[in-house]
Amino acid sequence: MKVSEYMSTNVVTANLRDGLRQTFYRMRERDIRHMPVLGDDERLVGIISDRDLRHPDWVDDEENCAHYYLLDNAHKVESTMSKGPATVAPDDNLQRAVELVLDHKYGAVPVVDADQKLVGIISAIDLLRAFHDIDKG
Repeated sequence: MKVSEYMSTNVVTANLRDGLRQTFYRMRERDIRHMPVLGDDERLVGIISDRDLRHPDWVDDEENCAHYYLLDNAHKVESTMSKGPATVAPDDNLQRAVELVLDHKYGAVPVVDADQKLVGIISAIDLLRAFHDIDKG
């Protein structure tokens, strides 16, 4: 079974300069937990998750970090995203995506073509759906 059979192709993305507040609300409105981040050339440069927004690494940099939990648009996606995420290709076997999810505790893996252009995303839920389909078969 291939990644392309289970990936989502209607992917909501973020830009490096998007504000964290706007990103949080876009995720919430669309009921998604992961957003690939695209650079100016439309190539994948990172991924941001709802977990990143709940506790960004930089909140630990100051003693009194309570004000950082008030997400605002002054802080940008670039400051919080995971840079250079592992990816899969549409023709990769699902096993490759499963290994990345398990080995790195990812909730989703971006799917890119040979030019590193985003073509989809495959989540842990998508992989469970594939397992369910195999088990039914």
